[in-house]
Amino acid sequence: MSATPLLDFVHRSGLARDGEQPKVEALSGGVSSDIWRVDLASGPVCVKRALPRLRVAELWEAPIERNRYERRWMEIAARAVPGAAPAVLASDDEAGLFAMQYVDYPVWKERLRRGEADAAFAARVGATLADIHAATARREDIARQFPTDAIFYAIRLEPYLVATGEKHPDLKERLLYLVKRTASTKLALVHGDVSPKNILVGPHGPVFLDAECAWYGDPAFDLAFCLNHMLLKSVWVPQARDGFLHCFDALAHHYLPRVSWEAPTALEERAATLLPGLRLARIDGKSPVEYLDESARAQVRARARELLFLKKETLQEVRSAWQKSST
Repeated sequence: MSATPLLDFVHRSGLARDGEQPKVEALSGGVSSDIWRVDLASGPVCVKRALPRLRVAELWEAPIERNRYERRWMEIAARAVPGAAPAVLASDDEAGLFAMQYVDYPVWKERLRRGEADAAFAARVGATLADIHAATARREDIARQFPTDAIFYAIRLEPYLVATGEKHPDLKERLLYLVKRTASTKLALVHGDVSPKNILVGPHGPVFLDAECAWYGDPAFDLAFCLNHMLLKSVWVPQARDGFLHCFDALAHHYLPRVSWEAPTALEERAATLLPGLRLARIDGKSPVEYLDESARAQVRARARELLFLKKETLQEVRSAWQKSST
């Protein structure tokens, strides 16, 4: 996208003053969107536009209208937990653009890459995520704002679980069961990509970014998705393994007591049984993690396959089985 439509948007929205010529800088790191920093007289803002085809090796297309639902998720999350998402400043849903507050905080993934296992911050991630889910649970008014079943299938369930089942025929039925169960569970507003790369370490707690997968569905998906990264990072940075397992515990232990919209044990069972499917998907699905070598990938694959067959029903059972296989 050239700078002209972008500059037209910031002027039409009133973000830029008459006659102002903002400086535009493309930001790197996104596989699913174009993202720019726009320096205005009033200060920097971030502008985002969803791409119809994601920048990954395999063909992976997704509807660009997800941009509006990402914007809605951020607005609702910020109301539920002030500061949990950057403030949305302007939007043009027809053009597929929105502008938000530019936030310059450390990315949690970079902290984890350096082996910084901060269980207290992981606990705040779990608590904040649960509070967003609780504020939106069983809310028909919010559910109506997110008719995104097809989008969630296209950018989460199909590339992760369905595609992985094609590469593991003996697990295909199990993975398709997880797809069906997840897709049919409608309880709260889901972010869909609660990954450390999308969480900033803010001074007052986590700040969530990149809610392109926003969907009104199963909150267990968000919990499992984030906990999965604590286990994957323990393979990536083995010297910090025990610390990352403490992060896993802290995140889960500060999430589950806040589950008020259903029996916590029911949500935990869905998260625990989904976890190994997501883990295998990050090896053999359409969005494999980039930081594991072939030896590590083989280890994760073997452990995930074993857990899918075992069908552990609590997060502690999953964590213990993972720790046992890692020693």
